[in-house]
Amino acid sequence: MRNLLFIGFMGAGKTTVSNAMSRITKRLVIDTDHEIEKREGRKIKEIFETEGEAYFRKAETELLRKLSDRKDLLISCGGGMALKEENRKLMKECGTVVLLTVKPETVLGRIKDTSTRPLLKDRKDAASVKELMDLRAGAYTEAADIVITTDGKTPEEICREILEAEKAYV
Repeated sequence: MRNLLFIGFMGAGKTTVSNAMSRITKRLVIDTDHEIEKREGRKIKEIFETEGEAYFRKAETELLRKLSDRKDLLISCGGGMALKEENRKLMKECGTVVLLTVKPETVLGRIKDTSTRPLLKDRKDAASVKELMDLRAGAYTEAADIVITTDGKTPEEICREILEAEKAYV
């Protein structure tokens, strides 16, 4: 079975939905952010602070290459993974790409109490979030095979939508 790759902005629900999908389909979840933290032995925030964003983006690409040979995975991608053209190409080769979309206000509600989002450190207002979302929208859309809105839905409702869309896609 083809891999499902979940992309979208921070707080769109990639981790939550991939975990719910795992409970439904019994497929293994790989969260790329967690995997990179494990390989690096430090948190993403620390990687950004010490090595910079470019280093982190390179680590994402290397991980994606390693995962591209595996099948039947649910891959929860970091929010910026789809920004690199090389990553978008690898994602398409790796499986079906599901874009989870969300409103800026929903993002703020979901991430307001976290300090683990380095790109939102000083941008915790709807206008700033929307600005960053708009910058990423083209790359997300280009990468996506399936687009699902997550606002106001349970993870299980979102999973049902994805499974239906996946049937129509393949």
